[in-house]
Amino acid sequence: MMYKTVAIVLITILSVSFMINCIHKETNIQEPTQQIYNDARSIMNTIVTIKVVDDNSTHARKAIDNAFEKVYYIDSSMNYLDNSSELARLNTNSHILNASSDLTYVINKSIYYHHVTHGAFDITVLPLLDLWKSKFAPGGTQQPPTEDELNATLKLVNASNITIEGNNIFLLEGMQITLGGIAKGYALDIAMDSLIKDGITSGFVDAGGNGYYIGHKPDGTSWRVGLKDPNMSQQVITVIEITDMAVATSGNYERYFSEEAKVSHIADPRTGYPSQNLISATVIAPLGIDSDALSTSVFVLGEQEGLEMIEGLDGVECILITNDKRIVRSSGFEKYEVFSS
Repeated sequence: MMYKTVAIVLITILSVSFMINCIHKETNIQEPTQQIYNDARSIMNTIVTIKVVDDNSTHARKAIDNAFEKVYYIDSSMNYLDNSSELARLNTNSHILNASSDLTYVINKSIYYHHVTHGAFDITVLPLLDLWKSKFAPGGTQQPPTEDELNATLKLVNASNITIEGNNIFLLEGMQITLGGIAKGYALDIAMDSLIKDGITSGFVDAGGNGYYIGHKPDGTSWRVGLKDPNMSQQVITVIEITDMAVATSGNYERYFSEEAKVSHIADPRTGYPSQNLISATVIAPLGIDSDALSTSVFVLGEQEGLEMIEGLDGVECILITNDKRIVRSSGFEKYEVFSS
């Protein structure tokens, strides 16, 4: 009887073990696989692409939609050309009360970079940009502004004259703000924050070549970004591997006030003249808002001043293309490269 009991117990153990193994095998067979899901939409005067790695299509699509909603929000709030935006109302009235925390944060961050760059980054540069555009618009003189015109306009350009009291923002009369050199980077940040809150651990948000990357691709490799040669659009000068970082490029080879004049779209707020120090400046930084603002700043500062600033910032690297087509890297940039020219 005792042997029979032992036999029954052994049979029961073996049966349970067999069932567990079968369930385990079945579970492995049905285990969802990680895939890349993506979408691209026209926002902020560029193409915004969001890619995520997920094992559930419905969850991935919802996370992507939520992230795009954040980008749409930033565009609607910080586009000075949209008369209903917070920024347009600030420019029109020279003040805005109870501004959103997002607008307040971005303007505060802009003032910080204005000081860090000794005036090379300045969001109050809009009157200067408008002056140059008007000269090369149909019916304009097709000639650069005069010294008197530049000097009169430069009186309106100084981010130090922005006053922020809580969420109330005040400008001097006649001042105008553009966030074109920083808002795109901030949009990357809040879109990525949305993805992470939705449980996404790998993916990226790209806005016209400025991107923020987290995690890895399904095969375990890092995300790769090719930085193109501005003189040969089909070729790249380097390829970088990047994760949990943002990258942004500023340059004078894509957008101009006029094709004939080839006037840079990035003006030096200190002099009033277009920045011609570099062909492009690419910056890697921990956040999109930083990479965006710093790439603009370095482009304005030029090779020597720009490199000196980057070398003094922790966790930030850059690669520059000079006017004589030299490629210049900050001291730690090479650690991101997997291919370079």
